[in-house]
Amino acid sequence: MTAIRGARERARSEITAAIKDEARTQLAAEGAAKLSLRAVARALGMASSALYRYFPSRDELLTALILDAYHAIGAAAEAADPGTAGVGTGGSAAPGGTAAAPGYVERWVAVCGGVRAWALAHPHEYALLYGTPVPGYHAPQTTTAPAGRVARALIAVVGDAHAAGVLHEPPGPLPEEVAADVRALMAELDIALPASVMAALVATWAQLFGLISFELFGQFHRVVEGRDTFFAHATRRLAEGVGLVAEPGDAA
Repeated sequence: MTAIRGARERARSEITAAIKDEARTQLAAEGAAKLSLRAVARALGMASSALYRYFPSRDELLTALILDAYHAIGAAAEAADPGTAGVGTGGSAAPGGTAAAPGYVERWVAVCGGVRAWALAHPHEYALLYGTPVPGYHAPQTTTAPAGRVARALIAVVGDAHAAGVLHEPPGPLPEEVAADVRALMAELDIALPASVMAALVATWAQLFGLISFELFGQFHRVVEGRDTFFAHATRRLAEGVGLVAEPGDAA
């Protein structure tokens, strides 16, 4: 009985993956607004009624694609951080003359670069997350945590710098309404940072996706040609905005 159940689960997993793969093909060809369960079923040679046993509605299929995309872009951000690859944090030389650990600005730029690389490699999935909202679709609460993985990867870099005592708090007072918002956000997410830093992080998170969206959706055409260099430069400025300071040996 266990073997039969395991075979059924594998078959269900394979069919679910095939449905999502075909849905991604449709996203690329038609856009999310035109995603159709019937068209997916037809492309796979399935009866619509059979597909509905896997995804009872278009919105449930969209949610599955969105969750996959959020986890994928979050994983790309996390994997790009050299400070989580067993090489430590900070910018000082390691004992015994080994190579210096990556600096915080270097880590920040690497995380941002990981997000951009994923977006350029998966433009239609990126557009599903950060492009035009799909008419009539409302994302459920289950997408909230996966949507925050990129932000968490950036916060991890800033939090490490703060713990090491090398984070420079952005100057100037915050408007009380902004301070109240970020304090509530930090309490909800269990984050311990100065309110001014958290406010700057929220702004730079939006700016990061603005940079990527402008590139991906064509707004940089005939404006920015050296895009790799421009992106690295821009994300270094974003790092400064949240209080990260370049250390000796960091790339320019």
